[in-house]
Amino acid sequence: MNAKGIAVLGSTGSIGRNTLRVVETLGEQFRVVALGAGRNVDELVEQIDRHRPELVAVQSDECSEELLRRLRRREIAFPRVAVGEAGLIEVATHERAACVVSATVGAVGFVPTLRALETGKRVALANKETLVMAGELMTRAAHTSGAEILPVDSEHNAIHQCLRGETRAEVQRLILTASGGPFRTQDESAMQRATVAEAMRHPTWSMGAKVTIDSATLMNKGLEVIEAHWLFGFDADQIDVIVHPESVVHSMVELIDGSVIAQMGVTDMCHAIQYALTYPKRQGNALPPLDLTGFGALHFEAPDLARFPCLGLAYRALRTGGTLPTAMNAANEVAVNAFIDGRIRLTDIPHIIERVMDRHPVRPVDSLGVVLDTDEAARIAALTAIDALIEVSPINIGDFSYLGR
Repeated sequence: MNAKGIAVLGSTGSIGRNTLRVVETLGEQFRVVALGAGRNVDELVEQIDRHRPELVAVQSDECSEELLRRLRRREIAFPRVAVGEAGLIEVATHERAACVVSATVGAVGFVPTLRALETGKRVALANKETLVMAGELMTRAAHTSGAEILPVDSEHNAIHQCLRGETRAEVQRLILTASGGPFRTQDESAMQRATVAEAMRHPTWSMGAKVTIDSATLMNKGLEVIEAHWLFGFDADQIDVIVHPESVVHSMVELIDGSVIAQMGVTDMCHAIQYALTYPKRQGNALPPLDLTGFGALHFEAPDLARFPCLGLAYRALRTGGTLPTAMNAANEVAVNAFIDGRIRLTDIPHIIERVMDRHPVRPVDSLGVVLDTDEAARIAALTAIDALIEVSPINIGDFSYLGR
């Protein structure tokens, strides 16, 4: 059996590490040929030692030098090392990679993922921001080159599974489930006082910081609504969100005759990753079976858009279209980082995003340059909005005081 080459963007993150575990369980079917990481040299050294890729990419020249020192010290054979966005593009377009797992967080994975699609790779997509920023460009590139986009997000992976065997005309709506995050039962005042540590206590999933904070504000679900539009071709009014705290039902599809198909499973991303790698085949794995008797009951409720306005902002961005989702995504990334750094409250995040969206001059997404220019301008606008907010409303979080400048 000839092993299929795999390239992983974001190999040292949660999805990247799980991808490599899945590859190991699949035996000789796949071979890791390229890894794209950021600054986590410690983890990357271990991955190189275990998988022996031909190429790796790191964030900076300093990371490259440190990586080579570590490899030399442990007498591990050197792969070729590339740096920065250009390095990630090399990973994404590696000639031996039949499948590229796009698992970076945020806009950093946008251009490399686009290049992978342009070269006809299968892309196992865990970076939802790429479709939010430029769904038109991504889907057009895939159509032109014949590339496949297989979703790794558990919700979209579930929708993909539910749609197997159904025609577009038979589907009434898509239903994305959300855990509700750590503040599902908290009131507005509790959310205003929320610390980063509290926002990071996701009730069912273990994820990176940015995705976990997005889940706490429900922006993660808003990004998924936009992603679902581009993946499956449904309008905003045909994509619903329902809160399901147990996270057993990963998403559902309602058909025109009223039937609802649900995909259920344990809360482990390895299932979705393996599905994307091996599709259209299904294979066994070592995951535990789903024990529904252990839950007793499953609950469903409507999202509270008053306490979680980020979800409504995402629907607005999708309905408006053009570059508004790009601006929204950039503003959210900046605002989330500001919250993590202790500069703003959790509840300030939607206000920053809305301010940027209100002032954004929407343009058609007709080129890569438009997307990149919009992303940069929106980040600057978000930083300006944050500075203005701090100036009029200094805050205290934990042991640190953040005063207006």
